[in-house]
Amino acid sequence: MPSKIYYEIASKKSHFNPFQSFDHREFLCGWGAAGINIFLTFPIYKMIFRQMLHGVKIHTAFNQLRSEGLTFLYRGIGPPLMQKTLSLSVMFGVYDGVKKPAIEHFGINEYSAKCIAGIVAGSVEAILMPFERVQTILTDAAYHNKYKNTPHAFRMICSEFGWKELYRGMVPVLFRNGPSNAVFFILREEAIKLPHKEGIFHSNFHQFLSGALIGAFTSTLFYPLNVVKVVIQSKVGGNYENWLIVLREIYIKRDRSVRNVYKGLNMNCLRAAFSWGIMNAAYENLRILFY
Repeated sequence: MPSKIYYEIASKKSHFNPFQSFDHREFLCGWGAAGINIFLTFPIYKMIFRQMLHGVKIHTAFNQLRSEGLTFLYRGIGPPLMQKTLSLSVMFGVYDGVKKPAIEHFGINEYSAKCIAGIVAGSVEAILMPFERVQTILTDAAYHNKYKNTPHAFRMICSEFGWKELYRGMVPVLFRNGPSNAVFFILREEAIKLPHKEGIFHSNFHQFLSGALIGAFTSTLFYPLNVVKVVIQSKVGGNYENWLIVLREIYIKRDRSVRNVYKGLNMNCLRAAFSWGIMNAAYENLRILFY
């Protein structure tokens, strides 16, 4: 009997084609949901970014953006639009493509498969980090006169410092992406099981609310890594810094206060809730359209 079970498992593995496990519709749903979200939440992101970088209060960040005017409000949207649409496409597509065969072909239990799939998807996403890197630079007022736009920033950085400069801050990004994806998908799939009223409005509200709550929770949990990432990526050229040392320096510079390290958290929670709520609802509606 054990030999029969072993034979069945081995047979499944031998017939497993990893490329067939990826469904293009999952990639398309993630891509579309990200695009809708970016256009609606980018101004909020810019205020949070200024708080992360300078440790200022929300009204100071708002006044900075207001003084710069509408011309600069959407400056830097190119990289996140490209990066986030590709990133969410990879996130949902790779997650689904890894989780299904992990359960069906390799007999991994459901929650372990979700963790593995989330970490793999998050790690693959990190390949797109140059977009996030350039977005950070273009969003910082210190570089307004140095880099004209996204293509110019890419060209100048690569010519002056090489392509490796685009991956400055990779370690905190990897520590953020993998675990946060795993947490998000596990909680998201549990939330789907919760009872809710039938109908388009109630279904969309449930999807938005669950996405908002999970997004706010995961972004809060990994917020210090985002702060470190922003501070590291706001520098162009020079030595590559250890992210733990940078975190310690941020803590010391901000009066040795954990609360000050979390500057911008309130707006970040609001943005994450709104952002992931929109993405979750948009993703589910796009799945209905494509499936």
